[in-house]
Amino acid sequence: MTDPATAARLVDDLVELMHLEPLGDDRFLAQSEDIGTPAVYGGQVLGQSLMAACRTVGADRPVHSMHAYFLLPGEHAPIEYAVDRVRDGRNFTARHVVARQGERIIFEMSASFQTVDKGIEHQLAMPELDGPDGLPSELDQRIALGDRLPEYFRAKGLVPHGIEYRRVEPDDPLDPAPRSSESALWMRAIAPLPDDPLVHRALLAYASDHGLLRAAMLPHGLSFMSGQVRPASLDHAMWFHRDFRMDEWLLYVLDSPSAGGARGFCRGSVFTRDGRLVASTAQEGMLRILPKGSLLSSAGRAAPI
Repeated sequence: MTDPATAARLVDDLVELMHLEPLGDDRFLAQSEDIGTPAVYGGQVLGQSLMAACRTVGADRPVHSMHAYFLLPGEHAPIEYAVDRVRDGRNFTARHVVARQGERIIFEMSASFQTVDKGIEHQLAMPELDGPDGLPSELDQRIALGDRLPEYFRAKGLVPHGIEYRRVEPDDPLDPAPRSSESALWMRAIAPLPDDPLVHRALLAYASDHGLLRAAMLPHGLSFMSGQVRPASLDHAMWFHRDFRMDEWLLYVLDSPSAGGARGFCRGSVFTRDGRLVASTAQEGMLRILPKGSLLSSAGRAAPI
């Protein structure tokens, strides 16, 4: 278990990662982190682009949806975000964000914001699953692999992170048995976050990319660690339904309705511990299966998910 001082530092690092330096004309500069992936982690770009869009909208209009495309792999280097103020209406606001590294456009995102209004209410019920207490973290699972953990995961995959993930269903990260695409994990920041709803939404966007594409691999007995699949996120959509705190346990329920054409489609629902549905996600990703005996090298690895 991470000691409180280290946990606070790791969470502060995540909050700082979401900090944007204003460059003028609705342009912002953000730094990058290296979590052991060859390219920038997609969740980082999702969270930072959302922060950029929100910096141009009043707090009285919270974001309710975002739709993004990953265009090129990002480098572990600063990223510039340019926001286009597409529309400012009576109740809805629209923003478009383009992320660049040098002359390369690596990502684009559209987001919609709305005034706080009253209307009909209903939601999907949270499934009855084990709570987070007593479940091992993904970090603990990787540590437990010992010498079985591939060499290229050891540098970053054994380091504590500001967000903790605990899978509800145990499996072998290196050799999972084929099963239904339905899965779930608990997640939260490991230390208190500032009382800024924007930070919580940005960090949920960050975390929402974790494990989502894995749902399309489960029916085929594949994993990111197996070295037999080359994955890449293609797009990502997210809807925010209700308020939440990212430093309290959230249940991320995942499934994959379809895979084909070297692509997998996945979706997720995020619940608070007391059963409120606070967000929904959808993502399509590339899944190229490599011939047996032709495993990916460390240069082509995905995130340790």
